[in-house]
Amino acid sequence: MDTERSEVKSHTLGDLLAVARERAVPVVRAVPDEALSAPTPCADYDVKGLVNHLFQVVVEFQKLAAKGESDFSTTPDRVGAGPDWRERFAEETDRLVAAWSAPGAEEGTAGAWQMPARLVGSMALLDLTVHAWDLARATGQEYRADHGMEPVLEQLAGTVAELAPTARSTGVFAEPVPVAEGASAFERLLGQTGRDPYRA
Repeated sequence: MDTERSEVKSHTLGDLLAVARERAVPVVRAVPDEALSAPTPCADYDVKGLVNHLFQVVVEFQKLAAKGESDFSTTPDRVGAGPDWRERFAEETDRLVAAWSAPGAEEGTAGAWQMPARLVGSMALLDLTVHAWDLARATGQEYRADHGMEPVLEQLAGTVAELAPTARSTGVFAEPVPVAEGASAFERLLGQTGRDPYRA
């Protein structure tokens, strides 16, 4: 167990976010305009709303990496700001990876709640992972939870366990969804965040 923990910690958040970016950006690029009003596994969002939310996470968590303050009081309509929103999302996601790869990004605390910086960065990692899956599921795409995702899933298993009590009490996570015996690490992660990995 100690060896597993040390292996997780040996991966920087920049490394992990780069892996999540490789999965998320192609999904966002492939979202068709005609699907923007489609429902998603997140009941509060249609596809456009979820892209705008994820876009905001990617932008605001760059500030948190630099120990600045984020602003989630309103959600800008970045999708509606121009037809190049897919490429702008890719560029901002590159900046997110760079921000959390910078020296000192994972040290100390970050954000208004002064949470450990690595936990804060892991929240961005969680959104970039599960919301990319949400968008893939909503638009008939395949999300690649394949080889190379293991360190991300190990990190997120701990993140979700730490955040779950508060996240469920505030409605950020739904109640856990049971998964099959022998479920993959990704399926278990989805279940713990209140998503049904088997539902079409």
